[in-house]
Amino acid sequence: MKKQFIVIGLGRFGSSLTQTLVEGGHEVLAVDKDIDLVQNLASTATHVIQADATDEGVLRELGAGNFQHAIVAIGENLQSSILITLLLKEMNIPKVTVKAKNVIYGNVLAKIGADQVVFPERDMGIRLGRQLSSENIIDYIELSTDYNLVEMNAQATMNGYSIIELDVRAKYGLNIMAIKSGNDVNISPKAEDIIKAGDILLLIGSNQEIRALERNYDKI
Repeated sequence: MKKQFIVIGLGRFGSSLTQTLVEGGHEVLAVDKDIDLVQNLASTATHVIQADATDEGVLRELGAGNFQHAIVAIGENLQSSILITLLLKEMNIPKVTVKAKNVIYGNVLAKIGADQVVFPERDMGIRLGRQLSSENIIDYIELSTDYNLVEMNAQATMNGYSIIELDVRAKYGLNIMAIKSGNDVNISPKAEDIIKAGDILLLIGSNQEIRALERNYDKI
């Protein structure tokens, strides 16, 4: 379903977010007071405007209150992020997501009404660190503070065994959500489906369960 977004702040995070949303078929109004950043996205965003979003009158002229979701992607300037977030919440936008540079900034933004606070740099660092610290993990996606999705290589000892025979759910509390074999992806695999060495497994579970699986991966 096509959605309408307003993205305020067109640095690396805001620009890549805008491009991804547009590629997903959504309408995006991209806003920044820096003309160079605006011009860089002129051919990408549905609409791109040079404007100071800390001005309430400017936001109302842009029709910010008509959008389903607003993303404040400034991050570095806490004062501007706070002011814009307050203005957007007063316009009754259903969801306001705000980028924060650290947890202290994030706590402030959450207290003034941000529906979602994101930490791109921190989250990317955690994600990369988890990948690098394990020989088996390909990717690590945080769903919440407690639960995650993880992609892992199926090792040689798993070759020819079915999901029920490996029984990682009973042993570790993890669920295999998908199996990728080459270009083929088996979504919601059945208990009798066979795993081959080199397959990529998508598992979901708690941090504790994932760590337990990692520690015993060579014993499966």
